[in-house]
Order: sequence, then C-alpha cells, then structure tokens
Amino acid sequence: MAWAGWGAGPSGAGSVGGPSRIFLALAFVAALVSAGIGVAQERWGVAGAGAVAGVYFAARLFLGLGRGK
Repeated sequence: MAWAGWGAGPSGAGSVGGPSRIFLALAFVAALVSAGIGVAQERWGVAGAGAVAGVYFAARLFLGLGRGK
C-alpha cells in the first residue's frame, strides 16, 4: 500500500497514486495566472507564491517529481 501522508490513514491522499496529470496541468496554469496577476498588481508576495507553485507543479507534471516507483 502506498504511503498516504501524515495522518491521512490508509485510504487518504496519495494512497491511489496521487494527482492526475490533468489536475497537475490545471494547477500549473492556475499558479502561472496567479503569479501574473500578482505582478500586474505589484503584489510581490502573491507573485512569488504563484511562481514557486508554478515551479513545483511544473516539476510534478513534466519531470515526474513525486511519482515514486
């Protein structure tokens, strides 16, 4: 059985293989939009968080980060 994460229990998050590629793609696009809006409004914290999230979701989507075995 896959490890489900802290406190998730045996049927919790991650126990069935993690997020789908569609979810990761949507999260990646949403992070980029968030970063773009942050830059446009000169809200650098929002822009930075969106950029970091974009890098994370890009790594999950394109580089296979977190796929395990």
